[in-house]
Amino acid sequence: MMHAEAMPTDPSMPAVFVSHGAPTLALDDVPAHGFLAGLGRALGRPRAIVVVSAHWEAGEVRVTAAPRPATIHDFFGFPAPLYEIRYPAPGAVDLAGEIVELLAAAGYAATLDPERGLDHGAWVPLSLMYPDADVPVLQVSINPERSPAHHWRLGRVLCALRASGVLVLGSGSMTHNLQDFRLRRDAVNAPVEPYAEEFTEWFAGHLADRDLDALLAYRERAPAAARAHPTDEHLLPLYVALGAAGVSWSAERLHHGFMHGAIAMDCYLFRSVRAQAPAADVNHDNLGESHAF
Repeated sequence: MMHAEAMPTDPSMPAVFVSHGAPTLALDDVPAHGFLAGLGRALGRPRAIVVVSAHWEAGEVRVTAAPRPATIHDFFGFPAPLYEIRYPAPGAVDLAGEIVELLAAAGYAATLDPERGLDHGAWVPLSLMYPDADVPVLQVSINPERSPAHHWRLGRVLCALRASGVLVLGSGSMTHNLQDFRLRRDAVNAPVEPYAEEFTEWFAGHLADRDLDALLAYRERAPAAARAHPTDEHLLPLYVALGAAGVSWSAERLHHGFMHGAIAMDCYLFRSVRAQAPAADVNHDNLGESHAF
């Protein structure tokens, strides 16, 4: 386990992971809705927001560069009012170019996408956090064929942005089993599935302990990992947000709860800390692309 005593020393914008739930979170009167509605005020107004959403997958890293990104309704079969919501935040074209340069310098193949808008993994939480839609927003894609370690390193590159007031926001889900969700779709307050609670508590414990080795190997080590996440994409944004906190970091669980009995709505805040003791002997910059699919 990588663990060193540390003290907080980070005045920058934090990195945050939010569980965005079903698209109906924008409308549902549930605790996670209320929490997100107050989160923007608690964080303060950033210069810009970089969203890493579970709903934008690409083989290479892509960065949105639209001056006025459209609101993408990338779902079907939900209540009509959802399709009427627009989140007209400005884009961040200059910042997008800066991110591509940072990624290229770190060895990532990255390109700008001037057409892509904001998917619901971005606009659903942002419509609650920053309802005035007046903070510039862009998105960075994920690649589910790559490991959590790959996405943690991607976050390490984005870490440099936080010092200039940029909020790095990972948006996914702490658990994401669509079959279990569909069985309880009409029961937002259904009883919590024990496996989902056990999985979230495993993550909470290892994040509190800063046990990066275990976290990166969650598929092998976490209880009920395959049921909590049949595929990785909704957990990968957490690793980007975690990486954006730097090599030495602290994690604070800001919200814990469930929708539909199986969709965990945990949210975490990550900050950099100053290590007071040498790190353990694992160099996570050089981790291989280990998969357990």
